[in-house]
Amino acid sequence: MSSLETVPRAERRPGRWLALGVLVLAVLLVAVDATVLGLATPYISEDLRPSGTQLLWIGDIYSFVIAGLLVSMGSLGDRIGRKRILLVGATAFGLISVLNAYASTPATMILARALLGVAGATLMPATLALIRNIFQDPRERSLAVGVWGAMASAGTAVGPIVGGLLLEHFWWGSVFLINLPVMVLLVVIGLRTLPEFRNPDPGPWDTPSVLLSLVGMVGVVYAVKEGASHGFTWPATVVGLVGVAALYGFVRRQLTLPVPLLDMRLFRRRGFSGAVLADLLTVLGMSGLVFFLSQFLQLVQGRRPFEAGLAELPAAVGAVVAGLMAGAAARRFSVRGVVSGGLAAVGVALAALAVLDRTTGYPLIGVALLVVGVGAGLSFTVTADVILSSVPKHQAGAASAVSETAYELGAALGIALLGSVVTGVYRGFTGPPGTPAAAHESLGGAVEAAGSMPRATGRALLLSAREAFVNGLSLAVAAGAAVLLAAALAAWFLLKDQRLHTT
Repeated sequence: MSSLETVPRAERRPGRWLALGVLVLAVLLVAVDATVLGLATPYISEDLRPSGTQLLWIGDIYSFVIAGLLVSMGSLGDRIGRKRILLVGATAFGLISVLNAYASTPATMILARALLGVAGATLMPATLALIRNIFQDPRERSLAVGVWGAMASAGTAVGPIVGGLLLEHFWWGSVFLINLPVMVLLVVIGLRTLPEFRNPDPGPWDTPSVLLSLVGMVGVVYAVKEGASHGFTWPATVVGLVGVAALYGFVRRQLTLPVPLLDMRLFRRRGFSGAVLADLLTVLGMSGLVFFLSQFLQLVQGRRPFEAGLAELPAAVGAVVAGLMAGAAARRFSVRGVVSGGLAAVGVALAALAVLDRTTGYPLIGVALLVVGVGAGLSFTVTADVILSSVPKHQAGAASAVSETAYELGAALGIALLGSVVTGVYRGFTGPPGTPAAAHESLGGAVEAAGSMPRATGRALLLSAREAFVNGLSLAVAAGAAVLLAAALAAWFLLKDQRLHTT
């Protein structure tokens, strides 16, 4: 009898909730890392002095790599064991965090973030897939997914607060070292408590599919990023066409393989496709705010790192509460009502934040962030449940990988497109005579340049730079609001008649 056939009997043991506790540690590992990067960006900019383009690469190379490898790693977990790949990935994630902490040049930092993406690609699909295997009862699984999502949101709250404290007392690299104790705890407890699951008949590992997926995803996202930043030059266009060709080849190959790396027939299910699309558009639309909010709070409004971390707390609190209630709400009302309503709420909140200026008071920011958190918590939790419940247990790793690929691809595209909007508007500001070129590369560069200028000239530079940054951020957030409202409309139609299982 295969391990998959004995799962239901094992799942009735109380140990499944302890196993869930281990899985959410992995989620915390990724969530904390993502949030502290945004908080540390001004310090990284000041110390490493990256160009504006390098700064964007530091922000989005992790998403590029992880998006290119998630499907492969999810499928690999189905083959070699989801517990094994989770623990190996967590160990690598912790160790590579040290390389991030001690990066001394922009190029080294970009490389470290890329390697972290390789490790990160093993974590999130494995956690969701194990939840699908461990929790057989649909209502328990909905609660487990809610806890999983809530802890991801809690990580976004813990990251800025802990990171803010560290940044006020230590150098910026310390924010990456907090991954180490979490990694150690995860591995030590996970070795004892996590059950192992794998596909009993996985088929051979297909290396060409892995390469096609990686080349395709990275090529397309790179082309979009370069096109948004500098226009579609010949190199960017060629790379984009190569990426499109690779993705086309990947899809064709999956349709012909007896046991594909990713079963493309999953996308024939409207609920599955609708949930994946909703996740992608949601993250894309929110990326401009998520990546640049910390810079706004610190470099525009002058908040200390710890204060900036606390200022972002309402979004995480709202997401935690909404995530725990999302499954019950979807069963009481409807899947499409909860998802569409959540996305629409995020869109409205982003539209409110589009009126930000340098003097905007915290009440507007705090309320808007709370609404963003509630809406995103409802949507992400329900779509994750839909994706998991739409596939057989032996495909949980691949399905979870698709879900996470949509998330990471949305983040990469959002940072590329909306981040380029902010950067493009910012670079056009008119500074006082003698303004160095570095001041036009990033707001952090302008702050540093102003410190070495005569007081009046430095003030004039900061005034112009901050106004340009806020104008760019407002435009990006407004574009994100439009994306979220469009996503809400799409989810309303694509998730029609979709239900969460009750038995």
